[in-house]
Amino acid sequence: MTIRLDPKRYIPYRKHDIVEMCLSRNELDAAGAERFRVFSHRLGSVFHYEYHALQEQLKNAYAPVNPDADTRKVELNRTGFEPRFIDLLESLLDKANYEKVSDTDLQQALKEESMFKIRLQVDFSDFEEVLLFCRGQSVRNETLLSWFGMRKREISFTNYDRVVVYLKFRHDFDPSQGQLPANRAGATLLKLFQNVPKADLEMLFPNTRVRMRTLDKLMIGVPAVVSGGIVITTKLGTTLVLIGSLIGYWIGMRQDPVELNKATVIALLAGLGALGAYLWKQVSNFRNRKLRFMQTLTRNLYFKNLDNNAGVFFRLINDAEEEECKEATLAYYFLMVSGKSLTADELDADIESWFAQHWKIKLDFEINDALQKLVRLRLVEFSDDRYTAVSTGEAINRLDKQWDNYFAAA
Repeated sequence: MTIRLDPKRYIPYRKHDIVEMCLSRNELDAAGAERFRVFSHRLGSVFHYEYHALQEQLKNAYAPVNPDADTRKVELNRTGFEPRFIDLLESLLDKANYEKVSDTDLQQALKEESMFKIRLQVDFSDFEEVLLFCRGQSVRNETLLSWFGMRKREISFTNYDRVVVYLKFRHDFDPSQGQLPANRAGATLLKLFQNVPKADLEMLFPNTRVRMRTLDKLMIGVPAVVSGGIVITTKLGTTLVLIGSLIGYWIGMRQDPVELNKATVIALLAGLGALGAYLWKQVSNFRNRKLRFMQTLTRNLYFKNLDNNAGVFFRLINDAEEEECKEATLAYYFLMVSGKSLTADELDADIESWFAQHWKIKLDFEINDALQKLVRLRLVEFSDDRYTAVSTGEAINRLDKQWDNYFAAA
């Protein structure tokens, strides 16, 4: 069971579906519906071109710190202002309707018990910058089975649909001293994950280490102590007496020498062999249990990882395009079919009410951002705090002119 938390900016529908959802209101005739589809396509093309410029900026800013780069670095004297990669990335994430995970939330998540019943530890001293962003926050209820399925326990946890991890290694980071030999000093890592419980954010870091919980130590330690006592009393009794006699003779506490015949040597070796086998078994139990934890962590990350490094912002570019287009499309459609001028608050209430009543979802629709885009493209007119949509045919013509202006000679 999933319960959405407070309304968020993210619109959880595809751009194409938003267009068809609007048209399902049956407020336009066949010709009007077709014109609206053409309008949506033109609008998407304009946003795609504009985001291509941002994509190139991100590629250039990320190139010097990209750990996966397979091109040679060229040292040139660069002129002009060059934006920082993190500034561009944060702007892109905001347009894609991601929210930054606060330090408080991150620290709280690190203290919570893992959903996968493992204890994880992250060494933050390896990084110069650590930032996490999430989208689609909800509370989920699940049933966990234990004691071979005989015990059921209901739990509730906060889940993030998407999580972006930004990590910048220190400039003095030495990969040979840790468990990250594939990384280099100053490199910047980007990771994109899906369906991540808040309590398991630490598993997203590359230097996460698995540690034994107190319960796991008891599950190994208690049987080890019990079985150790049995081994000592049943198999090591003779050996311990013999070793004690030898030590006592060597340090002068025993006057009579110990006779080492074939039988005593065999008894000594048998006891030492049993002790060695017991210790090896306990070490193997510890290693095998830790290996199972690592397999659990790896298996879950395999299905949660969506993209890495440069591939992350390529995907985010697409997400931001979709969000921008969905917001502008919704604002234009509701303003257009209203047939009158509306304030931003009136239009915002209409859209949010429609989603709540017809699609059972609460949104915090970014009406101001949507209207700013439409005003910039001259698709709506603004006067006396009220907005009016131009006709769909005129909107298509203005988008065509906007497209032509992109390639007009200087």
